[in-house]
Amino acid sequence: MERLPLETQTLYAELLEQLTALETRRSIGRVPGCFVTKTVKAETYYYFQYSDPGGVLRQRYIGKRTPALDKVVARFQEERGEREVEVAQVQRLCAQLRAGGALTTDSAVARVIKALAESGLFHLGGALIGSHAFTVLGNLLGVRWTQHAVKTQDIDIAGGLHLDIAVPDLHADIPKTLDALKMGFLPVPALTPKSPSTSFKVRGSALRVDFVTPLKHRRNVAPVFIRRFNMAAQPLPYLDYLIERCERGALVDGQGVLVNVPAPARFAFHKLIVSRARDVSARTKSDKDLVQAAQIFEALVEDRPGDLRLAWEALESRGEAWTRKAAAGLSVLFHRQPAIQQPLLHALPILRSHLR
Repeated sequence: MERLPLETQTLYAELLEQLTALETRRSIGRVPGCFVTKTVKAETYYYFQYSDPGGVLRQRYIGKRTPALDKVVARFQEERGEREVEVAQVQRLCAQLRAGGALTTDSAVARVIKALAESGLFHLGGALIGSHAFTVLGNLLGVRWTQHAVKTQDIDIAGGLHLDIAVPDLHADIPKTLDALKMGFLPVPALTPKSPSTSFKVRGSALRVDFVTPLKHRRNVAPVFIRRFNMAAQPLPYLDYLIERCERGALVDGQGVLVNVPAPARFAFHKLIVSRARDVSARTKSDKDLVQAAQIFEALVEDRPGDLRLAWEALESRGEAWTRKAAAGLSVLFHRQPAIQQPLLHALPILRSHLR
């Protein structure tokens, strides 16, 4: 782990603020496309013209031209001009961040995540997890991972079956969003023929999107349908702890994408647990889990030790089985990454009582 220059950290904070402001100010000017007119038999009609994520040009009929519609169009053009200035600022910030050494995401993956964000996925409680969340967390913590896991094109998205807060009846149609990208996404057949797919993959490519959800009942591991996403998700154990507390982060690409990611401390403790829960055949993934956990711990013990305490208390409240698994992961971590042992135990002394 190495610190990003202070200037780069400041730029990232500015990018996150700018993206959050753009997301908050959802208005007619945010809608991609433009108004066009057609004249038929001396009458003028408004259409809204736009390109879908796959680049296909489409038009939607709005109505006959009237003073009221003229005002809507004028407002759209005014707000569009303001938004274009803000988007240009985001693009400039992303370019500066790349030059300043910030962690970036490749264009194909970023394109998919951006489409998912624009569909409303993250507004509706979705969270980016896995290696791409690890990349976002590095920028959030102001560090560059020196032992970054091999870059993957697997995009992991998690979401609970239900939202904890009341929201309007909104939906993010994930299959439709992926299909509209025209990248060749196809549903991956489930292991059980009667079960719905929880993954989409581009044929002949490593690009893949997997949807997961917390496991509610140990014996019920069949995919569950999440209505607000119009998508099935694979239940996984320990996931509820990971996504119970999320933070807003910015994925750095050409334009930047605002996403939800797990709180860094929970991400690290969760990695300890799953590293021990994986099958022995998944040794490479277990090793990657521990590498990611170690680097996040290294950043947190210096800058955010209180986060470690809160995350551990939340884990401990789930019972002895959880703490045993986390302690087992810690033991292996300390054996492989001895440099992190004393700083972590100093920041969180309670861990000593759980180690053998």
